[in-house]
Amino acid sequence: MTTIAATTTTVHPGKVRNRVLWGLQIFLALFFILASGLPKVLDMVPEENMAAMREAGIGSPWFMYFVGICEIAGGIGLLVRRLSGPAAVGLSILTLLAAATNLFLTDMPAYAPFPLVLSGIFAWIAYERRDSILTLRSLITR
Repeated sequence: MTTIAATTTTVHPGKVRNRVLWGLQIFLALFFILASGLPKVLDMVPEENMAAMREAGIGSPWFMYFVGICEIAGGIGLLVRRLSGPAAVGLSILTLLAAATNLFLTDMPAYAPFPLVLSGIFAWIAYERRDSILTLRSLITR
């Protein structure tokens, strides 16, 4: 009787691709922490945007705090090697929902392309960092 052992293969991007990914992750992490998350947590969102969100029924302060904290946590997660894949998945979902909110709820479709592009970038980062996602999944399902 022969047994076949399951082998796990880890996927590591090439040296240049890894540097590009880290540069992009650092840039996007700083953007989401400093330019996107902190203004929401510190009540520095422009009144025009808050008025559109209040009209859509989603402009409550707790919602803005929640989204800001999620953006800050995602930005920090992008900087941690073991969390970079799951953080990219979370930020991809968050930016996709932001684009949908701009398109369908707040009646500001001109703001939708930027989060859609970010969602695609985060999906690519998550794909390239899928080994960290698989590692985290195996730790959770032990």
